[in-house]
Amino acid sequence: MKDNKKKNIKAYVGDAMSKTIKFAFNANDLALAKTEQIVTDSIEITSQWQKVAETAIKGGLKLSLNQQDLVFDVLNAAKSDLKEGKKKLTKLVS
Repeated sequence: MKDNKKKNIKAYVGDAMSKTIKFAFNANDLALAKTEQIVTDSIEITSQWQKVAETAIKGGLKLSLNQQDLVFDVLNAAKSDLKEGKKKLTKLVS
């Protein structure tokens, strides 16, 4: 009877160990698959945001260039107006 108990205990422990190992492998496979999916999704989302940022930067640079041109155009117009005003004032005063 003792031998039967030992065999039953060994079988029970062996079965428990097999199930535990199988569970650990399944959990590891699941964790690996989910991690790979998260990394892949993260790379895809980052790529999309990178395109958005690139578009925003290009648009911002174009806007900045237009504003810079506008400022210089206004300054040149003001310079011309000041020169013309100086000429007229000089004629009036002379």
